[in-house]
Amino acid sequence: MSGPSETETPEPGISRRPVEIATALLLIGLAGIVLYDSHGRGAGWDGGPQNGFFPARVGWIFLAASLFILWQSFRRPDGVFVTYEQLRQVVRVLGPHILFVALIQPLGIYVASAVFIIAFMAVVGTSRWWSILLTALIVPITCFWVFELQFRVPLPKGPLEAMLGY
Repeated sequence: MSGPSETETPEPGISRRPVEIATALLLIGLAGIVLYDSHGRGAGWDGGPQNGFFPARVGWIFLAASLFILWQSFRRPDGVFVTYEQLRQVVRVLGPHILFVALIQPLGIYVASAVFIIAFMAVVGTSRWWSILLTALIVPITCFWVFELQFRVPLPKGPLEAMLGY
């Protein structure tokens, strides 16, 4: 048989229970913030709903769902949430995105886009170097032409655009 047998050891990875507990606690904290803020705005019904009435109801539902997640995390048997190989693949995809967001403010969106395209195509893709560089050059220039020159939508610019007079 090609399916996993009971004698096989599961692949090493991050356990499901701590992830579910951490997620539930984070969501409980967010529900607490929503409830605190909505009650600060007024969550009652004095002659009609106050500003915080609807957010308070959503906050209570959110809190109940979060507590249910926490309770469920202890009821089910623990297992592997994600293997280290799967996590490595997620980081390979997520890493260039984090780099892109971090570079928008100091470099501007167009240069950050070029860096993102280079990083993503080099790390995740199997493209040739000339294809990577050509794409990293054409896409930001096309976006600049469309947004800045045609639609006149100002997007975050960096030192390169300032040096070019934009």
